[in-house]
Amino acid sequence: MNITRCLHLVIYCQVVMLTPVSVLAEGLQWSGSIKSLNVYVEEAPAGLAPEYWISSNRARLDVAWQTSEAWRLETALDYHYLWSDPPGFHGPETIEYNRRLDMEQSWQHDKHGTGRLQVDRLNLQWQAGAVDTTIGRQAIGLGRILVFSPLDVIAPFAPDAIDTDVRSGVDAVRTIFNYGLDGQIGAIVVWGEDAEYNTYLGTWSDNWSGIDIMMIGGDLRGRSMVGAGLAGSFGTLGLKAEVSFYDGKDTDEINGDLHDTFSVAAIEAWYRFANGLSVVTQYLYNGPGVDGPEDYPEVLASAPLQEGLTYLLGRHYLIIAPSYELHPLATLQGLVIYNLDDESALMRPTLDLSLADNLSLQAFWTWHSGDQPEIVSSFLPALPRSEFGLFGDGGGVFIKWFF
Repeated sequence: MNITRCLHLVIYCQVVMLTPVSVLAEGLQWSGSIKSLNVYVEEAPAGLAPEYWISSNRARLDVAWQTSEAWRLETALDYHYLWSDPPGFHGPETIEYNRRLDMEQSWQHDKHGTGRLQVDRLNLQWQAGAVDTTIGRQAIGLGRILVFSPLDVIAPFAPDAIDTDVRSGVDAVRTIFNYGLDGQIGAIVVWGEDAEYNTYLGTWSDNWSGIDIMMIGGDLRGRSMVGAGLAGSFGTLGLKAEVSFYDGKDTDEINGDLHDTFSVAAIEAWYRFANGLSVVTQYLYNGPGVDGPEDYPEVLASAPLQEGLTYLLGRHYLIIAPSYELHPLATLQGLVIYNLDDESALMRPTLDLSLADNLSLQAFWTWHSGDQPEIVSSFLPALPRSEFGLFGDGGGVFIKWFF
């Protein structure tokens, strides 16, 4: 345990907790949440992973201080306790691709439980006329597509992520110049753990004749990229399209990009039927992936997947996300991710219940279909024959309380 870092976090906690009763009380806002995600997963085919249970529990406190019309300070403290059986599902130490400052502390409570305390927000916001600037640990989301956006390149959610209420903070400086009614020109710098992971991006967005237009370009963790997107509607049908192009990096290394150049593109349609059923449908082209299952192990080790630029192994996908309100307090949702190349799929129905003000519960089950891995020899690893055939089925409950 790093005692110095732990003491810094304890002092930070005291400052955050005492702030509401201090002289800073005027102009101060605070909120938070407590969440518990409990998941059971069956044994994976061919013994690739054992049956396991995971309980992921988070407590979060957000504090914002509006010192004046021009200045605002935002901070958040997040504690995560993870319990797993069998133990060890907390995973190895990971590279911080979007964070330079070490503002967290981890504990191994026992062989099953680990805890992590982190500063997830710590930024200063300044507004001067048409220019907005934020410096420090902040949330940055780009793109317009709902399920998986090719333009959301910094810290995107996985397309099958369950907890998407709060985006992870990144260490960055972001400046936006606002013009006209909807126009914005922006610049973003994100610092990674090492200089090779730094990101430098320029953005532009506007609305022309009811169509949202967005462009992005620059250097994403050592690879040149450019992207564009459109969002609008055709009557009651919502339509969005996005594409991004990349120059691959370290393509001659095992953990580099697999392709010298690649792209990610998506088309998404949203429609609400007269009976209240809403359906989001997306076609996704996943350029960092591959066409055949035999190359999936290489994708798993590649940089785009390790960095979270993509979470999928194949090239072509159909994603469907329906939602229907059964009752004002109960909503039935669904998610289907279908790999068009190997014909495997992830299917997850979810029942979302509102239990009280700011208290909700989600119950879900995930099925995986597809060809299971082939065992050639007891001395060799199993050969994948489909993407979603690699995983065991599972389900759980997710309880959230916001205050």
